[in-house]
Amino acid sequence: MKIGMIGAGTMAKVVANYIKERNEQGEQISCLGMAELLGGGSIDEAFKEVPEVLIDFSNPANIEKTCGYAKEHGIPAVIATTGCSEDDEATIRKAAETVPIVYSANYSLGITVIEKAVEEMTRTLAGAFDIEIIEQHHRRKLDAPSGTALLLARAVQRGGIAADENGSGNGIRYEFTYGRYGSSLRRKEEIGVHAVRGGGIVGEHTVLFAGDEEVIEIRHHAQSKRIFAVGALKAAKFALSKEAGLYQMKDVLWTQEQS
Repeated sequence: MKIGMIGAGTMAKVVANYIKERNEQGEQISCLGMAELLGGGSIDEAFKEVPEVLIDFSNPANIEKTCGYAKEHGIPAVIATTGCSEDDEATIRKAAETVPIVYSANYSLGITVIEKAVEEMTRTLAGAFDIEIIEQHHRRKLDAPSGTALLLARAVQRGGIAADENGSGNGIRYEFTYGRYGSSLRRKEEIGVHAVRGGGIVGEHTVLFAGDEEVIEIRHHAQSKRIFAVGALKAAKFALSKEAGLYQMKDVLWTQEQS
């Protein structure tokens, strides 16, 4: 598998080191280079040959170039950039009509499992428990709340809607509340989403289900950025075997489990 990295920052280097680690274990994976685009560079200049798949851990400003290159050369892309706008996501969806695109806010296998668990828990507990999401990251992270916090909040929303599918009347159309200040009485349909920034925290996410007499916490703590490289390479391998379309990390995990 020949991989072209979009971006040359910390995560691109983590992925490159993980590729080296995998090769030392006997696998045939290569990183053809890192395309640093924010300074005016081009993808064509970064790679001596066309990669089999792109992995983008860079910046939303590169989304159009990444998708354009993938479409031009008919290759899949794994997009791991967070903080994308609605326009960026529209560009990704359009590219997925032509080539396989895996797009997720988090490539951790653990977060992927938690996303599914949170949706199912909300389906059962909606209305009986208040739900809050707290995320913590290092001081240098630009976007807030994190893409992962929003990923989990949307899982709560899906679970809230699904709670009404059996006709029980327990469904809730959850809305996001970003932090609180002053007089702020909590509403039943709120999902509180809170961002903490400080130090060198790699990433910690907590989903809190608070009942009147019991509390359930689901917590994920990232001990290193390597976990995202593990997931990204799994997604790249998945994308190489798929037809054009837009996929998420949960598609990668469950499809591989079932195959």
